[in-house]
Order: sequence, then structure tokens, then C-alpha cells
Amino acid sequence: MKKIGVLFGMENSFPAAFVEHINARQIEGVTAEFVDTGAVFLDKPSPYAVIVDRISHDVPFYRAYLKHAAINGTAIINNPFWWSADDKFFNYTLAQKLGVAIPATVILPHKNNPADTTERSMRNLEYPLNWDAVFAYVGEHGFMKPVDGGGWKDVYHIHNREEFFCAYDQSRDLCMLYQKAVNFNEYFRCYVVGQQKVHIMPYDPRLPHHERYIQNPPQYDQKLLARVEHDALRLCQALGYDLNTVEFAVEEGIPYAIDFMNPAPDADLHSVGQANFDWIIKEVADLAIAKANAGPQPLDLKWSAFLGAAATKSSKGPEPSAKNAASVKKSAKSKS
Repeated sequence: MKKIGVLFGMENSFPAAFVEHINARQIEGVTAEFVDTGAVFLDKPSPYAVIVDRISHDVPFYRAYLKHAAINGTAIINNPFWWSADDKFFNYTLAQKLGVAIPATVILPHKNNPADTTERSMRNLEYPLNWDAVFAYVGEHGFMKPVDGGGWKDVYHIHNREEFFCAYDQSRDLCMLYQKAVNFNEYFRCYVVGQQKVHIMPYDPRLPHHERYIQNPPQYDQKLLARVEHDALRLCQALGYDLNTVEFAVEEGIPYAIDFMNPAPDADLHSVGQANFDWIIKEVADLAIAKANAGPQPLDLKWSAFLGAAATKSSKGPEPSAKNAASVKKSAKSKS
């Protein structure tokens, strides 16, 4: 029997529905359950054919367990080695190489020295910093956020230099980036599953969390939706993520990729709504079942060739897919 496990933390709706959905399909030779582990022994591989990871970014023990499981043949959604190495600024750099629109962005030195370092550790750092050059490039309206972070933690909306330096003073020893704000007319959050399927959801990050998925959205330009779908796929294919959300802020018809490092994306029924929830449960289940039936695959950890190929692919976009356009309307039918 091939077992599919889900590793999770405080969330409730996705893990239970995911396991129930797979088991209800009664696929011969495949079952799903919550992952159960204690101390991890070096000579004992994981009993799971596939693990869907929803929590290892917060629990180092789980991340170490998943790497051990992966090298012993378990398929992990998402790849724990790449997830460990990824950060937002690298993502923006790669996206720019791929031809995806990105707002002007800079990374900033730590406000406070990291632990176990002193001023002598920073002798290669320009001093004083050329803040005028930063503002000339990004502007005074932007967002400051951690290079490696999520969940809207330590994110600051900046409107002027005073707010910038106030936020910077609160950033402690985090490595922060500063990004130009996009004055968007439309905003989309996209589920991407298996590096092949995209589900576009109209979204407004300015609203309270439980109201952000827009109900009864207007008609959108089909060329815009096609570009959003194309860019979302290119990003996830280049980053190697089998499950991700990609967010686009659209200004004057240009979709700017704002956030696409979400390998454990929000999939809570009460925030995303029933239609979006049903879509993500089915698609992740299909992906996990396919990986379980495929059996152990070679684990390629040589990322240089992978990323090099991704960065040189054609940037020509696809035609709008009727299925994806329909999903935008369908996703709005259920109240979040």
C-alpha cells in the first residue's frame, strides 16, 4: 500500500479534507493519512510514498525529516532542499531574467548586526549608505519586507522617507528588501499546481484577510489573464515548485509579480471560499496520487543547470485558455 501523508501545523480544513478526499476515491493501492513520526533514525526510510508539506518552514525538525525522507525516495511537495535555499530577492532576480515584470527592488543591510557579529564583520559594507540612490531607484512609496519571510510578518507600507526609516529602525537584525509600490487596478492570486495548472483568483490585499477573495468580479481582459497564467507557470517551473501561489498587481495593464514564494499557500476554507478550496483539494490530491503511482524518482540536486535552462526559455505567452478564464468566474461564486 502506497501512503500519502500530510504534514501540518495549526491549520484544520485543508489537511482533513485532503485525506478524506483521497481515501473517498478508493484508489487501489493508495491511501492517505496524517504524517506520524517520532525520532528519525538514520537507517530507516520514511514509510510514505508522498508527503505534502504544510509546516516545515516553521519547524526545523520537520525540515530535516523531509530531507531524509526525500533522499530515501519519498516525493515531497514541495522540494525541501530548494525551499531551504530560496528567498524573495533571488526570486525577483530570476523573474526578471525570465522576462516577468517586477517592481524596482533593493535589499538593505541589517539595521542591527546579526548575532555573533560586530562592526568588524561589516568592513566590506559601504558607509554611510547612499540612501538618496535607494530612493531615486525605488521611490518613496513602497513596501519593506523580509527577504525570507511570509504571513505578512514585519511588512511595512511606506509613503515617505520618515516612514521608511521608522520601519527600518524596527527591522532588528532581519535582512529586509524595499520594493516600489504598484498602484494596481486589478490584483490576482493564483494557485499553481504541478507546474501545469493555474487557478486565477481575483484578490484585494488591502481588505481584511477573510474578505480578500473578491466575489462577483468584473470581466477581465483575456490577454491579461493569459499573461498572468503564462507568467505564473514560468515562475513555478523555474523555481521547481509543485504547489505555490503567485500574486500579481496590475498597473496600466502590466501584471507585476509581487509575491511568489508561498510553497505552503493559504488553503483554509474560511479564507479562500468553497470553490477555491474544492479546486485546490482536488488538484493537489491528483498530483500526490500521480507521484505515489510513479514510484521513487531520481533526486536531482544540481540546481545550476536547472535554473540556467529556465532562464533561457522563450518568453512568448500562451493564448487565453477557456478553462482558466472560466475558473476566474467560478472562484467567485462562494463567499469566503
